[in-house]
Amino acid sequence: MHSSDLILTFTGGLAAALLFGYITRRLGLSTIAGYLLAGTLVGPHTPGFVANSPIAEQLAELGVILLMFGVGLQFHIEELLAVRRVAIPGAVLQSAVATALGAVIARAFGWEWSAGLVFGMALAVASTVVLIRVLADNNDLHTTSGHIAVGWLVVEDLFTVVALVLLPALFGGNETTSPLWMVLLVTAVKVTALVAFTAIVGTRVIPRVLEHVAQTRSRELFTLTVLVVALGIAVGSALVFGVSMALGAFLAGMVVGRSEFSLRAASDALPMRDAFAVLFFVSVGMLLEPGYLLAAPGLIAATLAVVLLGKPLIALLTVRVLGYPFRTALTIAIALGQIGEFSFILSTLGRELEILPAAATNTLVAASIVSIVVNPLLYRAIEPADRWVAARPALARLLNPRVVEPGATAAPPRPAASPRHRAVVIGYGPTGRTVVRLLRDNEVTPTVVELNLDTLRELRDQDTDAVYGDATRPETLAAAGVANAGTLILTSAGMEHSSEVIRAARELNPGLRVLARAAYLRDLDTLRQAGADSIYSGEGEVALAFTEDILESLGATAEQIDRERARVHDELFGDRQPRG
Repeated sequence: MHSSDLILTFTGGLAAALLFGYITRRLGLSTIAGYLLAGTLVGPHTPGFVANSPIAEQLAELGVILLMFGVGLQFHIEELLAVRRVAIPGAVLQSAVATALGAVIARAFGWEWSAGLVFGMALAVASTVVLIRVLADNNDLHTTSGHIAVGWLVVEDLFTVVALVLLPALFGGNETTSPLWMVLLVTAVKVTALVAFTAIVGTRVIPRVLEHVAQTRSRELFTLTVLVVALGIAVGSALVFGVSMALGAFLAGMVVGRSEFSLRAASDALPMRDAFAVLFFVSVGMLLEPGYLLAAPGLIAATLAVVLLGKPLIALLTVRVLGYPFRTALTIAIALGQIGEFSFILSTLGRELEILPAAATNTLVAASIVSIVVNPLLYRAIEPADRWVAARPALARLLNPRVVEPGATAAPPRPAASPRHRAVVIGYGPTGRTVVRLLRDNEVTPTVVELNLDTLRELRDQDTDAVYGDATRPETLAAAGVANAGTLILTSAGMEHSSEVIRAARELNPGLRVLARAAYLRDLDTLRQAGADSIYSGEGEVALAFTEDILESLGATAEQIDRERARVHDELFGDRQPRG
C-alpha cells in the first residue's frame, strides 16, 4: 500500500462526499444518501476515479468504532425507561417481524436461512442519524412522538449490539467441534468479563484520566484522550476478550457518557467521528453495482416493501393499540421507516463471516438510499394526513378515542421559565459570580457554562445549573439552553473566540440579548459585528473611572463631571458604544 493511495482515497472519498452531501442537503434530504452515492461514484463499478477499496475498508473500520462510541456516549437509559411501556414491546415486535420477513424474502430468492437471518436483522434497525435529523428538522425531537421514537431506536441499537456479539460466535467458523451451547456460554463469559472490567475499572480510571487532562486546559489533549479511550477499549476488547471492537467502543462511550465529561467529549471528539463515519458510508456505497438495480428488481422491491410498509405498519398498530393518538403513531411509524448505518455494520460483518452474498449488500445499499430519500418526504405528509382524518368525524373517532396517553400524569406539567427570566452566563470568575448573584436576586434563572471542574462542582452544590464544556461549541450552548434564554452574558475579559460564541448563540436564538466583555477597545468592532448588543471594555471603563476621580479631586461640579465623562466616553467608544 503506497502513501499516495491512502491520500488519494481519503481525499477523493471526502471530496465526493462533500459534493453529493451538499447536493442532497440542498434538496432537503439526508446527507447519508449523498455519501452513499459518492461512494458509488468513486467505486470500482463506475467509470472515472476509483478509490482503493482495501484502504477505504480500513478507514471505514475506524468509522464503525467511532460510530458505536458515539452511540454509547449518547445512550441514556433514562430516555428508554421514560417510554418503556411502548418502546420496548414495540421495538421487540417490529424487529421480530422485520427479521422474519427479511429471512423469508431471502429464502425465496435462494439464500441460506443464516443469510436470511442476518439480512432480516439488517432490515429491522433504523438509522439513528436519519431519525434524529428528521425529528429535529420538523421540531418533533422533544415531543412525545420524538421521545418514543428515540427510545424505540435505543432498543433496536441494543439488539444490534447483541447481534454483533453473537454472530461471530455462531458463524465464526471455529475449527473445534464444540456444541452450540458451549460456544454461546464462552461468548457470554467473555462479554460479561468485558462489561465487568469496563464497569469496575473503566468508571474509576477513565473519568480520573479525563479530569487530569481537562485540567491542562488543552483542547487537543482532551480530544486525543477521548479518541485513545474509544479506540483503546475497542481494540482491547478484541485482543484481550475476543469480542467485537464495536461492543468495546459502545461500552467506552457509555463510560464517558456517565461522567461529567460527556458533553465536552461529544462536542470536542465527535467531529472526528463524523469525518470517519462519512468514509464508512462512502465505503459502503463503493460496494453498490449500479447494474444490479436492473438485474434484481424483485428483491429490491420486496426489501423496500419491508422497510417502507411492513416496519411502519407494525409500529403504527403497536402504538395505537397501546393507546396513543393516531398522529403520534403515524409520526413514529414514518420516522422508523428507513435503514442506515447499523444495517451496513451488520452486512459488513455478514460478509466478513461469509454469511451474506454480494447481492445482500447491493440490496441493502439500494434500499437505504431509497428509504433515506423518501423518508423526509413521507414525514411532511403527516400533517395533511392528520387533517384529512380530522375532517372525517367517524374515522377520527375510530383512530383517536378519548384516552389518556400511557405515562401521563394527572398533575399538569410545571411551565418552563420564560426566556426573559432565563440567562446563560459564560464563565464564573469574580465578574461571573456577581452577575449570577444579581440574576438570582432578581428572579432570573442563571445557567453557567464553565471549564473548571472544581467551579462546576461548587455551582452544582449550590443548586445552580451548570454545564461543563467549551462555549465555542454549539452543542454546549444548546445544552445550556441558549435557544430558550433571554440573555447571554460573556463575563470573561480576553476570552478566546468570543465572536464565535456570539455567532453560534445567534444561530440558536436570533432574538437573544448578548452582553459581552472585552479586554481592549480594539475588540469592540469585532464583537459588534458578531452580534453583541452591549459591550464593556476594561480599558474604557478604567479611563472613565480615572476621569471621574481626577475631576472630583479638582473640585468639579456634578454637571461638569457628567459632561466630561460623556466627552471621554465618546472619544473612547465613538459609534462603538454599547447599544441598549
